[in-house]
Amino acid sequence: QVQLVESWGGLVQPGGSLRLSCAASGRIFNNNAMGWYRQAPGKQRELVATITSGGMTNYADSVKGRFTISRDNAKNTVYLQMNSLKPEDTAVYYCNWEALIRPSWDYWGQGTQVTVSS
Repeated sequence: QVQLVESWGGLVQPGGSLRLSCAASGRIFNNNAMGWYRQAPGKQRELVATITSGGMTNYADSVKGRFTISRDNAKNTVYLQMNSLKPEDTAVYYCNWEALIRPSWDYWGQGTQVTVSS
């Protein structure tokens, strides 16, 4: 079992910045990926960004150039730096941890609300 503890999101004005963090604990499989997904009201959950334990990253087109994902493997923690935030970034953001092995398994955080509004 892996537990994921996310930082609080919050309310930020358009053009502002916010940093999310997510710490994993428990039975950590070394070869893994951590990432962020988000779900806006009435929409499906979508990928925001992921990063593997080896440092490979993947971003949704909608956040490229504005968001940066990083991780500290020693702390099993992933970070999402969000800059130039837009109202359309408003959503519940979920942390995800996935074992990179077949068959794979994954875990989800409880979600944190990010609201971009003036």
